[in-house]
Amino acid sequence: MQFFLDTTDTVVLKTLAATGLVDGVTTNPSLIAKSGRPMLEVIAEICALVDGPISAEVAAPDAVGMVAEGRRLREIAANVVVKIPLTFEGLKATRTLADEGMDVNVTLCFSTVQALMAAKAGATFISPFIGRLDDYGAIGMDLISEIRTVYDNYDFDTQILAASIRNTAHVRAAAIAGADCATLPPAVFQDMIKHPLTEKGLEQFNADWAKTGQSIL
Repeated sequence: MQFFLDTTDTVVLKTLAATGLVDGVTTNPSLIAKSGRPMLEVIAEICALVDGPISAEVAAPDAVGMVAEGRRLREIAANVVVKIPLTFEGLKATRTLADEGMDVNVTLCFSTVQALMAAKAGATFISPFIGRLDDYGAIGMDLISEIRTVYDNYDFDTQILAASIRNTAHVRAAAIAGADCATLPPAVFQDMIKHPLTEKGLEQFNADWAKTGQSIL
């Protein structure tokens, strides 16, 4: 499974990318607004930090505007993935950009048939929102499983990018369900490394090693 970070905080991103475990980054208009910085500047900086796919979202409501914005965003760097909402206009724009050879992340997916439409439009990634479906009273992880089945049935190349992830349990379930990628808040990425038994075991190992009075170097 590929791990993307859902952030525009380049300081945090630089720190976590140093693990070698960050495969890409996703952004959205809300994160850009939170950064308080010009969007093109932020995306360029992120692209310089991470070699993998960097999702940058369009803002136009119509296909013509989305295509124009997508082309501009792709000029920033070759690893920019144009992020487009799953609407009628968005699918039209997806088809156009995909035909031009651009990678597209179709976002705000909440149903299996929406995911099917996005794949047919040529999406590189589909972003089902797990946490928001849970909030709505549905079981978000069921959507991941259904999309996986449909995509495998028809040999679609579109990658399932589990989004709106709230905790490590979501990551575990998405991996079991067959998601290709997951985009994580930095806090969840860090929580995945932790376990109380790991910390307890390391504390004991360190105490026992100190008693030996040895040094490896």
